[in-house]
Amino acid sequence: MKIHPTAIVHPKAEIDSDVEIGPYAVVAENVFIGSGTRIGSHSVIEPHVTIEADCQIFQYAAIGAMPQSLKFKGETTYVKINRGSIVREFVTIHRGTDFGGKVTEIGEECFLMAYTHIAHDCIIGRKVVMANNATLAGHIQIGDYATIGGLSAIHQFARVGEYAFIGGMTGVPKDVPPYVLASGERASLRGLNSVGLKRHGFSKKSVAELKKAYRIIFRIGLTLTQSLERVKAEVEQVPEVVNFIEFIQSSSRGITR
Repeated sequence: MKIHPTAIVHPKAEIDSDVEIGPYAVVAENVFIGSGTRIGSHSVIEPHVTIEADCQIFQYAAIGAMPQSLKFKGETTYVKINRGSIVREFVTIHRGTDFGGKVTEIGEECFLMAYTHIAHDCIIGRKVVMANNATLAGHIQIGDYATIGGLSAIHQFARVGEYAFIGGMTGVPKDVPPYVLASGERASLRGLNSVGLKRHGFSKKSVAELKKAYRIIFRIGLTLTQSLERVKAEVEQVPEVVNFIEFIQSSSRGITR
């Protein structure tokens, strides 16, 4: 274990043997830090935070602070950062709330660039990328492999589906389905995230069926009920299309159009 002599580490923190903790970092009680993780200088890890193996926490990150919620009354809640995630400079990640599930969780191998903010009770999938200054309000769900562009902001309780791409400087007030690209001052759909799907090895057949489903739902002027019925009747129900339909049907905030 390499702990700089200026770091402050609470004796009740559980630190694996090969963790590195840099100068002036602060690690509170009831913190677990797994093997191979590095904690940068001047970073602050508050109580009730779990950081799993092989994570990198860069300088001045602040993890586990109390949520910015007027309803929060000091209850014990948690942050969990899963294996292999990278948290860059000045990132802020807040604990969950009793009324929102108690935990804010970052999936495996996520990349959170500088100044990103993740508010209370957000659940982030694996290999999510958030560019500089991307901001999540409370209770947001982000699917696996999604990308959130820089200076973007997502409204509380909204969802972003897996493999979706949110362009920079985008405000997202409603759910964004999986596999699509959304951008604009108030997010609008711009088509499938074709480049992302290609990079992640989706088959030509799956992409073709998704394109058919996207066109029926968003391009020909049907009501949502009519369009979903038509997709079920006319588009081959490959797993990606089934997931696309289920995400839209389960939306409570409404779907970005």
